Amino acid sequence: MLSFSSFGGANHPLCGKVRKAVALLHLADPSLIVDGEIMADAAVSPEMMANDYPFSPLKSGANVLIFPDLDSANIACKLLNKLGGAQTLGPILMGMRRPVHVLARGADVEDIVNATTLAVLEAVEMEREDKTVDRPKAVFAAV
Repeated sequence: MLSFSSFGGANHPLCGKVRKAVALLHLADPSLIVDGEIMADAAVSPEMMANDYPFSPLKSGANVLIFPDLDSANIACKLLNKLGGAQTLGPILMGMRRPVHVLARGADVEDIVNATTLAVLEAVEMEREDKTVDRPKAVFAAV
């Protein structure tokens, strides 16, 4: 879980928010391999993790990055997509009763196929969990 500080390096409320989220995750499911608060460069660098934070369970670096807020997540996502050539998927809306995904203006065919695939997988999982509810399988909105 990302922050501008790593493992208590800064005593700031924003870092404390991330530390608290990590603690809550560990309480909810101790088997999850999640750590933070940690700066992004360290999170994705196995060498930095081994040298600077040998106590962390992230021995090979993080493979999922959780951002502390929408601003930082959106900025990083746009930069990775445009400058680094990363393939992005999202935004992903969570907590809805049905799979719901928003396609951004300018979405291409690959974006639509990826969002559709994710929605179908979510719908199948929801159907497995509750076969008694009759509901549409997915909802899409174009922005």
